[in-house]
Amino acid sequence: MTITRDQGVATTTSTTATAFIGIGNMGEAIMAGALKGGLDPQRVHATARRRHHVERIATQYGVTGGTDNREAVTTAELVVVGVEPEQVAGVLDEIADALPSTAVVVSLAARVTTQELEAHLRQGSAVVRVMPNTPAQVGEGLAVLTPGLNCSEEQLQKVRDFFSLSGEVIVVPEEQQRAVGALSGTGPAHFFYVVDAMIEAGVAMGLRRDMARSVVVQTIVGAGALLRESGEHPVVLRERVTSPGGNTVAAMGELDERAVRAAFVSAMTGRFRR
Repeated sequence: MTITRDQGVATTTSTTATAFIGIGNMGEAIMAGALKGGLDPQRVHATARRRHHVERIATQYGVTGGTDNREAVTTAELVVVGVEPEQVAGVLDEIADALPSTAVVVSLAARVTTQELEAHLRQGSAVVRVMPNTPAQVGEGLAVLTPGLNCSEEQLQKVRDFFSLSGEVIVVPEEQQRAVGALSGTGPAHFFYVVDAMIEAGVAMGLRRDMARSVVVQTIVGAGALLRESGEHPVVLRERVTSPGGNTVAAMGELDERAVRAAFVSAMTGRFRR
């Protein structure tokens, strides 16, 4: 299994008409990242039920906005459905006969399978189930893709190219979607939880909040870059910071005594088990 960031796709993807149906926080993050990566805003049509929301999207990003889902998809080659899982069936029923035969429908809804997506579209329609995450907004996202039965290699590549504009891409079988999603989809929230605690610790030790934030953010960014670039196991990197009898080993002991590591494992696997 390889995570990839495809190169040289911005020019190709910018000629593709892309519709974002029911654009919310996640859809906006993906769109923002793709636009920064080279997606042509003049080839993007976004919809939402609340007119003021979609007008803000259109103004901020220079895309076409509206409330008519069927109108948005009539010329689309890529249709990104970003509504809540319980709304997916209704939206697909609404747009099914308005979709071009070559369009690929991409669903961001967790737990909605490719079979369920296909059941609400015309026979032979291409679908791809995707678990994205919010770092896509700054071009550092991870999109976990599972193609449906009718999705060709060419169509899957089109989806890979699109999500590569806002981060990295991994293709997995459907049975692995929940596990990978538990790590990548919810992972940013767990990460921000730890960062917030570290900032609070800095404030408790007398630092101004803005200074504590700057110190923590750069420390986290640097540690992440070292982890990615070195290829070392995180335990090895942690041990290099942990001197015998020092502050770090005492801190690790405190975390182990409070079972913080076990709590994180339990928190991240709990939803997967249900």
